[in-house]
Amino acid sequence: MRTALAAVMTGVNQPFTLREYPILPPPAGMAGLTLLASGVCGTDLHIHQGRLGVSLPAVIGHEFLGRVDAIAPEDSAASGIAPGDAVLVDIACPCGHCPLCEAGDDANCVHMGVTNGGDPDTPPHFHGGYAQYNVSPVANLVKLPAGLDPVMTAVFACAGPTVLHALGLAARAGISLAGVSTAVVQGLGPVGAFAAMALKAMGVPHVLAVVRRDDPRRAALAGALGADAVLASSVLGEAAILERIRALAPLGADLVLEASGNPQAIPFGLAALRNRGVYLIPGQYSQSGTVAIAPQEITFKALQLLGSSQYAMADVRGYLDFLQEHPALHGPIARLAACYPVSEVNRAVADAGAGRNMKTLLVP
Repeated sequence: MRTALAAVMTGVNQPFTLREYPILPPPAGMAGLTLLASGVCGTDLHIHQGRLGVSLPAVIGHEFLGRVDAIAPEDSAASGIAPGDAVLVDIACPCGHCPLCEAGDDANCVHMGVTNGGDPDTPPHFHGGYAQYNVSPVANLVKLPAGLDPVMTAVFACAGPTVLHALGLAARAGISLAGVSTAVVQGLGPVGAFAAMALKAMGVPHVLAVVRRDDPRRAALAGALGADAVLASSVLGEAAILERIRALAPLGADLVLEASGNPQAIPFGLAALRNRGVYLIPGQYSQSGTVAIAPQEITFKALQLLGSSQYAMADVRGYLDFLQEHPALHGPIARLAACYPVSEVNRAVADAGAGRNMKTLLVP
């Protein structure tokens, strides 16, 4: 019988345990996938640190790209996905019948399920992304278009759809990027890096990244993706950064996208915006504390604040479309990947948590 390794989380801030499980035929409606690349997300770090709760033991991870190893003929015929295809797994399992799902907003389903919530000791064992194998619903698989390298695609497999969903919510609110001349991105993790790259690729003339600490290597990578400048508050101070923004946009930035995950970033984001400016907030995705703000600033400047958490299958497809439409970005994106085998998961998570990598991936 074939087996594969899974990295099992057994406790908060505890080392992951490597366990070997048998590879079993997938149940009906499911497919078995061999690992191509699986991302270590900031959300995974929050889970491991106890800032987001999950049932334990668990195989966490939700950025799995794999090659189809096993799928029932009827599922293959219905989905168009066949053995040998490279696919991306979308973690979200919306209910389909709550008011939000019925309104076409299934990314915000009030009964959302996930593909990686099973007990790893219960067959089919391989529910989450931190493993050499994965079993997921066929309905949650998106086939990679020809020409997209799986490792390159995995770099922004979660961050890309996250940003695109936030921009989509802005569009639904009547906010067009065509009117954005100056955008500020807070944070340069994967979400911030993709946001800076996407905003520039979509035609925003001035894209500035604001970070807390100076990191010349990360700044150079962000510049290769399209950021016009990377401004570190620990070096320049927030007042000087606001001056830099207003040198480009005297009234303030048209759009700020919060991707740092640090609540302390919120007051600066509000201050950086012009009257009727837009604040997109997909980055505050854990219980990381509170921060005092001046709420009258929202009122006096008539700011538009939009939260955005999950994303939908349409956003995953939109991300793959974006990659196909911008082949010149594939090289810079691929250079962001730091790859580790599943057997070195604890080193991978430690390096990701310490900020040593722009994007950490588990690979075969």
